[in-house]
Amino acid sequence: MPQVLEAGGWGLLAGSALLLGALFGFLVKVPRKFVASVMAFGSGVLLSAVSFDLIAEAAEQGGLVATAVGAVAGALVYTGANVVLARRGARHRKRSGDQQPSESDQAGSGTALALGALLDGVPESIVIGTSLLGGGSVSSVTVAAVFISNVPEGLSSASGMRAAGRSGRYVFGLWGGIAVISAVAAMVGNAVLGGASPAVLAAITAVAAGAMLAMVTDTMIPEAFEQAHLWIGLITVSGFLIAFGLSHGV
Repeated sequence: MPQVLEAGGWGLLAGSALLLGALFGFLVKVPRKFVASVMAFGSGVLLSAVSFDLIAEAAEQGGLVATAVGAVAGALVYTGANVVLARRGARHRKRSGDQQPSESDQAGSGTALALGALLDGVPESIVIGTSLLGGGSVSSVTVAAVFISNVPEGLSSASGMRAAGRSGRYVFGLWGGIAVISAVAAMVGNAVLGGASPAVLAAITAVAAGAMLAMVTDTMIPEAFEQAHLWIGLITVSGFLIAFGLSHGV
């Protein structure tokens, strides 16, 4: 039980970055180019964490074929769910401009946005919870990567929600709820998979990594390059290298 609670604490910490980002995105009129820059940095961080922490760990435990199959499965599940939600108004949930529809523009889009945010956050939280299994400590790289990437996600989404006319109660209720659900998902991942074999844990990690990679390319990178400027590529590489350094103890 203490380990399950620890998993929940780490999941809540990572998820709370969404609320922190939303606070700035909703209350402060942040320049679009700054939002794009922060999103680019977060994209680089997650790309590195998926590559050098999650996929590498899954391949070491379960082999290359199982890792590839798991990653493709995760991407397929995420993409399928994302297509359904996109048709209901959640396509631009991480965009900071006026791309997000209001409830009057598309009925039910608010619910779709909430489900989309949940879809983005659950795989990350499950990975955090399972990283504690086997008597080890939590993957600090994964927690740091998720936290760093969640700040621009919350910032960009909240800016877009404000532009779509959604209230502060809706925005902060949504991201606060997602932060709590992130903690619950980390706890469930730790509790349910406590007796799983290394091969099963490797498969779960690969599935989550595939879903996270699909999420980055489908929702984060478009916002990062919406307001592309000459420094975007360098900022993305900087995020990538910082996460790479963390994963190698630099």
